[in-house]
Amino acid sequence: MAADITESVPESPWWGWAPFTPGGVLSDGTRAVLAERLGVDPKAKVQPPPAEVTAADLPDSTLGADALGALAEAAGTGTVSQDPAIRARHAAGKHTPDLLRQRAGTPLAVPDAVVSPGSTAEVAAIIAACGAHDIAIVPFGGGSSVVGGVTPLRGGHASVIALDLTRLNALVSLNEIDRTATFEPGIRGPEVEHALAARGYTLGHIPQSHQQATLGGYAATRSAGQASTGYGAIADLITGVTLETPEGPLVLGGRAPSSAAGPDLKHLVVGSEGTIGVITSVTVAVRPRVTEKTYGAWAFPSFEAGAEALRALAQDGAKGDLPDVCRLSDEEETELTLAQTDGTAVRLLRRWLRARGIETPALLLGVWEGTDSDTKRRHKRAVKILKAHGAVSTTTAPAEAWDRGRFSSPRLRDELLTIGVMVDTLETAASWTKLPETHTAVAEAIRAALAGGPTGSESKPAAVQGHISHVYRNGASLYYTFIAAAEDDMVAQYERVKGAANAAILASGATITHHHAVGTEHAAMLPDEIGELGVRVLRAVKQELDPAGIMNPGKLV
Repeated sequence: MAADITESVPESPWWGWAPFTPGGVLSDGTRAVLAERLGVDPKAKVQPPPAEVTAADLPDSTLGADALGALAEAAGTGTVSQDPAIRARHAAGKHTPDLLRQRAGTPLAVPDAVVSPGSTAEVAAIIAACGAHDIAIVPFGGGSSVVGGVTPLRGGHASVIALDLTRLNALVSLNEIDRTATFEPGIRGPEVEHALAARGYTLGHIPQSHQQATLGGYAATRSAGQASTGYGAIADLITGVTLETPEGPLVLGGRAPSSAAGPDLKHLVVGSEGTIGVITSVTVAVRPRVTEKTYGAWAFPSFEAGAEALRALAQDGAKGDLPDVCRLSDEEETELTLAQTDGTAVRLLRRWLRARGIETPALLLGVWEGTDSDTKRRHKRAVKILKAHGAVSTTTAPAEAWDRGRFSSPRLRDELLTIGVMVDTLETAASWTKLPETHTAVAEAIRAALAGGPTGSESKPAAVQGHISHVYRNGASLYYTFIAAAEDDMVAQYERVKGAANAAILASGATITHHHAVGTEHAAMLPDEIGELGVRVLRAVKQELDPAGIMNPGKLV
């Protein structure tokens, strides 16, 4: 059975993605791979989940009585909290260095208070109060940023608050004629799908962070979902957005399906990462709820062969032939996946592929979604093109297994960090012309960085795996996972690897981020992507909308 995209889950703890699971979440196959290939003891408990935080663990708030009073008055029906546990939970997102600091009790920064408005009208009053008292504002939704996007940096201001938007979680309206829906920004992914499903619709935007992330967060970070090859990324789905800025509200889109009235200013807001204002409403295109899924899985003799098949499908196939979910694993990711599920079925699969000349397969998974048998027709058309490019069919089991466990990876990272394994992901995208070179160069840079530990340290085995997860007519994304035994300084280990990968990405001419956003992690590289003049344009927009610079300091630019 596929994972339920309407199912709500508990709020994530302040030190990780999900509440601690007694006995852990690692499968026997994963434990075996860790021990045999990486030399890691899967029973170790290097960093157990920390105890609850207390006031003694946090720096004192810098907010005075006047500022607190002004915030309380502005929040109206909302709340202003300085509770230590609430402050700690809003001290970071899910950026690995931040989680490591959280677990060690040394967060990079902590908000002086957490303000939760009870209505969108209160957001403007809170922004005004912060401007009057020199308080920086960090908009906070699900807290799922993996690039430091919600770290509460002061930016030279007297204080900083986290503006928790999760009480603003309503479906405002559903227009069944236009097939659009307007939501408040703090509604989480499962709540979006639950509200739409009750009326027979879906948004279909399901990133891996779906269970925790919010619609406002999707918009602020230009999110892409696991099925964005079929549905489009969030920037493709947004038809209107409202932004509350220190200079007033900015209401964009929604007047017509398309317009030539100057540049589309929605795209100044989508991806702005809270640096120019607070998103207070989002209108999105919706479609009928999924009632049919067709699965497929194929092996290719190499990652390059699989990528070429996907290019042909994207460029030469009919509209809709590409699977909505489209994932091509490279040889190492395929091998590690098979090793974790070794058994009779996998042994038979390996034998089947060897008989067809495939020794080190690259596995492609596809899921076609829809409301009728058209999913099967799309699948059938796609298979013709894939087989013409060397695809060998396997059972549908790998694709169905992925669909069941599509939200499990963040929980897995929690557990691996706990037993002393450095694990994280990074992503980029490149044109088809640059894709092979980028795939190889980035993987090699990560491997070299993992091998090049502190001076005098012994090189340890590591795994670097990658896949294509989003396909376009002119290129595709690349998503990497790296796994190695943790060094004493895991933050330094992470930064060494990420720095090497970033350098390889830039040298390859690929993007610094396909869907994780900029945050603090990629801010220094933004000029390489958009040029110094492009950065000046963004700064000019910020100066116009946020002249005091109180909106999410230190992010994006």
